[in-house]
Amino acid sequence: MADETAHRVVIVGGGFGGLCAAQALKKTPTHVTLIDRRNFHLFQPLLYQVATGGLSPANISAPLRSVLRKQKNAHVMLGEVTGFDLTARVVQLSDGTRVPFDSLIVAAGATHHYFGHNEWAEHAPGLKTVEDATEIRRRVLSAFERAERSTDPKEQARLLTFVVVGGGPTGVEMAGAITELATHTMRADFRRINPATARVVLVEGQTRVLGSFAEKLSRIAQTALTKMGVELRLDAHVVNITAEFVEVKPDGGKADPERIETETVIWAAGVKASPLGKLLAEAAGVPAGRGGHVPVNPDCSVGAHPNVFVVGDMASHPGPDGKPLPGLAPVATQQGEYVAGVIERRLKGESPKGPFRYRDKGTMATIGRAQAVVETMGFKFGGSVAWLAWLFIHILYLARFENRVLVVFQWFFNYVTRNRSARLITGERPPDVREAPKA
Repeated sequence: MADETAHRVVIVGGGFGGLCAAQALKKTPTHVTLIDRRNFHLFQPLLYQVATGGLSPANISAPLRSVLRKQKNAHVMLGEVTGFDLTARVVQLSDGTRVPFDSLIVAAGATHHYFGHNEWAEHAPGLKTVEDATEIRRRVLSAFERAERSTDPKEQARLLTFVVVGGGPTGVEMAGAITELATHTMRADFRRINPATARVVLVEGQTRVLGSFAEKLSRIAQTALTKMGVELRLDAHVVNITAEFVEVKPDGGKADPERIETETVIWAAGVKASPLGKLLAEAAGVPAGRGGHVPVNPDCSVGAHPNVFVVGDMASHPGPDGKPLPGLAPVATQQGEYVAGVIERRLKGESPKGPFRYRDKGTMATIGRAQAVVETMGFKFGGSVAWLAWLFIHILYLARFENRVLVVFQWFFNYVTRNRSARLITGERPPDVREAPKA
């Protein structure tokens, strides 16, 4: 049992930052309470594979209680945080529970950002949760099923058109995965339609995809996507999304928007901090930044509250170039470990070793079968070697050993057979089958 009289550390969020902070406090004289509204840790970088039937949700998730079961000073609490009282040092939950803390770490992550067009969310789901992934999977697979039943060539073409908004890593990965799903996995599954005729359109507001990568890697990615058959709309923005079409307008010109007939749109164009970011900023007396991110001090603390920390996607922490650090898993994990170290040193009566410094080990993105790009330690390369490096790194980051084994086996099977065995249409109750009335 944890020592209830020990220094109380409350962590909000069981993502990369929160979970790493909890684990880094394992050998400290603290009582750690990890609060999350979900009972599992989710490996978000592989959600796109759930959305396209390559993996099941359980392959990339791990129950928080299972991950922390051997950590005696850690306690997992299932609940939804609704507010903070930093004067009284309590976290407020939706059921009225007030959880006291001596140190608070908030790592509630991010959500979708539609840049003032929240009405688009109904027609263009993003990809942040298991539910998002299974909903996208349902929409993509259902589109093929409805096209199979249709006898109208125009309707079939509309149903077999998929638009991905956003050319960052998530958008590129989604576009590539849907293309492979259509051209290889399901090529012989239907009788009326040819899935390989499906259109995948990737819309990006910048002049190149993977804008945060080196130009060389962007060119490699664009070439690979084009060879796969993905249609690129670069230097263009979506101006309207409905249930039946998307309108895309090129930047810097007077051309009319291009109307793309489709009913399957996937949003990968932007994120904003969890709504808890604004609540915490108000409680701390600091202005929330762009997208609801919380500005933090060099040691990841907030305002005049040295015992309150924000890590991960919620934090606005300037890097060496003055720009906020990117919302990547390595940033969150390093911040979580750093904050745990700050708390540990304070308990020993020692000062922190210095401000948080992000050690950039590189970035990577996969495009398709044996195609990826990697930028690390000055090296920039693409192709099959980059793809193998991407596989290895992502397997290492999975929370549990059994997840790693399952994913390795599943990926090997998918690679050899080009099959995606998790192609389940879920989320809608199937119609009842009733006995026909007797004459």
